[in-house]
Amino acid sequence: MKKRKIYITSFDKDRLEELVAVAGDFGEHRRSDLEILYQELQRAMTVEAKKIPADVVTMNSKVLLRDTTSGREMTYSLVFPREANIDTGAISVLAPIGTAILGYREGDIVEWEVPSGKRTIKIEKILYQPEAVGDYHL
Repeated sequence: MKKRKIYITSFDKDRLEELVAVAGDFGEHRRSDLEILYQELQRAMTVEAKKIPADVVTMNSKVLLRDTTSGREMTYSLVFPREANIDTGAISVLAPIGTAILGYREGDIVEWEVPSGKRTIKIEKILYQPEAVGDYHL
């Protein structure tokens, strides 16, 4: 599957690059989740928060996802690691699914590696995107 263009706000990119750098400073630079996130940040198109399309998954977005194999639907909020809580549906950007959906758009189909192979999900709907409602501080 060809990788699609992904988008990220300059505010989110700065904070995520800092997260990767701080983890590296603490000797965690060999973590594959950090490397994958770093690679995604490098290929993303950076956009000012006020100009990011409303159908793009940004940090703190709440999204409805559908597993394309099972048809199961899931609702998650994409958050920074310290705010992650799977019981409330808050998934870390460092979780494989979190890194996979960052920057993609509503309607996109996203693949990512899991221990048992590849999983494929469709981003069905952006239920909340901070930038779309003027919450630029999140």
